[in-house]
Amino acid sequence: MKNDTESRRCSTERRSSAFDPMKINQRHERRLLQGPRPRLRELGTVVRVTRELLRGFRKLHFVGPCVTIFGSARVAEGSIEYDTAREVARRLGEEGFSIITGGGPGVMEAANRGARDADVMSIGCNIRLPHEQKPNDHLDVSIDFNYFFVRKVMLVKYSYAFVVMPGGFGTMDELFEALTLIQTGKIHDFPVVVMGSVFWRDLQEQLDAMVDHRMIDRTDLDLVLVTDDAEEAVAYIRHAVRERFALRPQLRPIRALGERR
Repeated sequence: MKNDTESRRCSTERRSSAFDPMKINQRHERRLLQGPRPRLRELGTVVRVTRELLRGFRKLHFVGPCVTIFGSARVAEGSIEYDTAREVARRLGEEGFSIITGGGPGVMEAANRGARDADVMSIGCNIRLPHEQKPNDHLDVSIDFNYFFVRKVMLVKYSYAFVVMPGGFGTMDELFEALTLIQTGKIHDFPVVVMGSVFWRDLQEQLDAMVDHRMIDRTDLDLVLVTDDAEEAVAYIRHAVRERFALRPQLRPIRALGERR
């Protein structure tokens, strides 16, 4: 009897797992990266990715000029990193920028709270993960993504500057993604501000080593401002965006297409 009960429980868990949207999304992305598959399956992936891109484009079309703030989901409220992210976002909001984050907890939550403090648009591009990541409670616009690379397109596409707070692998990925796009001319040389000189000290030394070994140019280091001062960070972004880049008028929604702000 015990074995029968255990068997039924395991069978039920497998069935629920098979229909769990989170696990289905994981399987889709994992299979995408496992090499060639039957053509119809590859076409299905193209359709899902295109649908996700279109959903992101429509949802974020009218958010106005933005600054994206990257950082760890593991930062606790009340920490220096949390308070700094909130202050930077608030100050940027007071300059008229909407704030985009990855939409989760930690630094992302702090930045979205800062946007709310300044009464500007607070946007979250959330990634569906089985742990750690869920939308925070301080978002005016929230959109969920299944694919990391689609989410990264949205975090870059609508921003005129990037602020990087202390973080882990994801934050490093986002930092160097932005720097690579700027270095290779795929996007304009928008300002990149790295907050936390002590935390990023080893990275600065590694970048200097890259210059010494001629892996990057000394001028590439000019793409990044490292500071601990929120006021300096915002002034740097203000100067770059207001004086070096002409902001386009905010697009208006077309009601016939079902668009709205």
